[in-house]
Amino acid sequence: MTSLRYRTLLLGGTGTIGRATAQALLEAGHGVTALVRPGTDPALLPGCTLVEGDVTAPDTVENLLKAQPHAAIVSCLASRTGAPEDAWEIDHRAHSLALEAALETRVQRFVLLSAICVQKPHLAFQKAKIAFESQLRASPLIWSIVRPTAFFKSLSGQVPRVQAGKPFLVFGDGTRTACKPISDADLGRFIASCLTDADKERKILPIGGPGPAITPLDQAAMLERLTGQPVKIKHVPFALMDVIVGVLGALGKVAPKFKAKAELAKIGRYYATESMLLWNPQTGCYDPEATPEYGTDRLEDHYAAMLRGEVGDDRGAHAIF
Repeated sequence: MTSLRYRTLLLGGTGTIGRATAQALLEAGHGVTALVRPGTDPALLPGCTLVEGDVTAPDTVENLLKAQPHAAIVSCLASRTGAPEDAWEIDHRAHSLALEAALETRVQRFVLLSAICVQKPHLAFQKAKIAFESQLRASPLIWSIVRPTAFFKSLSGQVPRVQAGKPFLVFGDGTRTACKPISDADLGRFIASCLTDADKERKILPIGGPGPAITPLDQAAMLERLTGQPVKIKHVPFALMDVIVGVLGALGKVAPKFKAKAELAKIGRYYATESMLLWNPQTGCYDPEATPEYGTDRLEDHYAAMLRGEVGDDRGAHAIF
């Protein structure tokens, strides 16, 4: 039986995951309109109809949906830095405006790209995401909330270091954290499938790539296999992150510019100490076996492509190192 196809409004389409999602939506037969910043190169989103506008302006999404009815909204929109002001403006307010617009028009479905780290919301961007998740879940729309684990690009910053003969940096002994990283392409296909898979309706969907779960030491071992050379490991104490956060926090009380830097340091510490896996509240531990898997792309193959110069380092703000 042929599945239904939807005219879809895509938010956050110019990022790497947004572009992969746009491609997946088109391949699945959906029509895609992408709301983009003024001056966006149309080549970033081939096959999509681009509409320029400010997603944070109160009437932008509503006017677009009234002029061009859409059956679904898919959002890959996220704050660039995770800093508090940016997070509440984008992760919460912009999404709230889009949801209000959806309820005023004929939108039936809303698929939201969130993050698995909101399971333990200690940071501003996590709290902003959770706040909107709650609004979406309370709405009458058919919704799906996708919470991916780590992205390939998040774990790729040290490939150039290793190529240059520098040590691979790990926090502690390099085994405290683990994840099941998922590629942009696989994640895009998973997000697109939420529009037509009834099993994904009105559900929070944690998702990782193909297992097993990978630690930082496993990442170093991949690079050692691929380069055929020993990879030196440099252990960074967790206490160093605490010192950095403390110093920046103290400076932020007297100089506002350090307040945002302190929040970014907190984000770095969070990712250095927390696994990107499903949290089991009964055991009080992350559960790699319970973390769902999807797709076929593997991080080691991505590293190999980077070493061959076929793909670049496109982390943006998704980096600790």
